Amino acid sequence: MISSNDFRPGVTIELDGSVWRVVEFLHVKPGKGSAFVRTKLKNAQNGNVVERTFRAGETVPQATLDKRAMEHTYKEADQFVFMDMETYEEARLSSKEIGDGVKYLNVGMEVNVIKWGEQVIEVELPKLVVLKVTETDPGIKGDTATGGSKPAILETGAQIMVPLFISKGERIKIDTRNNSYLGRE
Repeated sequence: MISSNDFRPGVTIELDGSVWRVVEFLHVKPGKGSAFVRTKLKNAQNGNVVERTFRAGETVPQATLDKRAMEHTYKEADQFVFMDMETYEEARLSSKEIGDGVKYLNVGMEVNVIKWGEQVIEVELPKLVVLKVTETDPGIKGDTATGGSKPAILETGAQIMVPLFISKGERIKIDTRNNSYLGRE
């Protein structure tokens, strides 16, 4: 159990049979009446965001999440196979369970798999990945870093915007949080 007074961004709680993550919170002490905590909660399973108010000091069950380091070993049909780095057991996840990060998932990549009981809540990719450009328009002499951008397809099939001077076969760094180009390797 956790008190509403202890809410901070990132704290996970259980409400209505789901896991919710506190995104924002505000302790309010009106001049008349008792204090309360106004929160913005995000559902960890489906991403819905709701605003909810709790009485100050109200206790709610805290969600116990299990975070495991796993390595992506191979893909079999529509399943991605991961190996637990501690127990060496295999786990199979679908692209739906992995989410948007599936476009950057490469064999040998270490990720954090967060589970609530036996249900996968989230797959955390590294913040920075290095991937090879497999398709893009050729770079032309005179293209500069500030000259604009063009689409590029990476070895995993993801498409991002890169500067005009990037050419096919180069390895580039990508920020997986906002799908942006960071630089060459």
